[in-house]
Amino acid sequence: MEITKKKRVLVVDDELPLRNLIKIFLESYGHETEMAKDGFEALEKVNLDIDLVLLDVQMPGMDGFEVVRRIRSNPQTSDIPICMITGETSRNSQLRAVEAGANDFICKPMDQTELKIRTDSLLKQKETQDTVKQYYADLEDQVKLRTASLNEALEDMAKAQQEAKEAHLDTIDRLALASEYKDKATSHHIQRVGLYCEIIAHETGLPSSEAETIKLASPMHDVGKIGIADSILLKPGRLNSEEFAIMKTHTTIGAKILDGSSSKLLQAGKVIALTHHEKWDGSGYPHNLVGEEIPLIGRICALADVFDALSFERPYKKAFSRDKVLRIIREGRGIHFDPNLTDIFFDHLDAIIQVHGKFG
Repeated sequence: MEITKKKRVLVVDDELPLRNLIKIFLESYGHETEMAKDGFEALEKVNLDIDLVLLDVQMPGMDGFEVVRRIRSNPQTSDIPICMITGETSRNSQLRAVEAGANDFICKPMDQTELKIRTDSLLKQKETQDTVKQYYADLEDQVKLRTASLNEALEDMAKAQQEAKEAHLDTIDRLALASEYKDKATSHHIQRVGLYCEIIAHETGLPSSEAETIKLASPMHDVGKIGIADSILLKPGRLNSEEFAIMKTHTTIGAKILDGSSSKLLQAGKVIALTHHEKWDGSGYPHNLVGEEIPLIGRICALADVFDALSFERPYKKAFSRDKVLRIIREGRGIHFDPNLTDIFFDHLDAIIQVHGKFG
């Protein structure tokens, strides 16, 4: 490859006549030169966009080997080609030059043709290095640009997904609120039930993602009450057998409302709505499921819902005292409630009570 662009060559030699001679030769080849009389000056000038260093070995103060080592130790100059000029022809001297980091060497007395051949070769090497470095720099810039564009696209996607999730959760919250509105329960009730369920679910060893799903889906447990007549739903007192039979259908009504959705939350909500009134001993409804036949999320919600319902006033009852509520939960262990979940409930009662107080 023909060298057409002017290159900058640093000539380092303590002998002025030799520096000037090399300068004349290099400029006749079309190169620019920088001159240094010793190693210290060379280390200052090597940062001046130098393409090649021609360096004498024997110099006062700092010899050429030390100059090479220092040039190579500087990340800014480490890849500049260095050709050492030496009056020694011994193999040991040549090996020292290579060991120090020199790329080539020229023996004195200097031959002009040899100088041109060696400088041309080293400058081509430097040009190739610079081309490769520029290629990788350009490639890195392109990667940064594309990465930035990709990150921006991913951020936009994440934002859109988050907005969709928030809209989805908002819809679920409003559906849950609609189910509770007629019997005068508040949004705090469904918040509390969700948080109780999350605490219990987490302590069973379920992954955090599944515990969160239960927290978000459990507020839909009574969505089927939308389909129950106010005369039954709001009756101030005990329901007769016919009324209670109708009230029990809120479980199947809720499951039908939530059926057929591709949403994992609504699918979990359907299971909870259908099974949160089943009892461990099989005496619950609507299907008299026994023990672990009842889905875990239904068993968890059953415990959370009963605790909250007993703790607060409802149209058909006054709020029970804390002691009475806890006694009923204990008595229901292995009858109404999963024994293991009941134990977890009491083991983490402080956290349960903290939620109860925060949203009371």
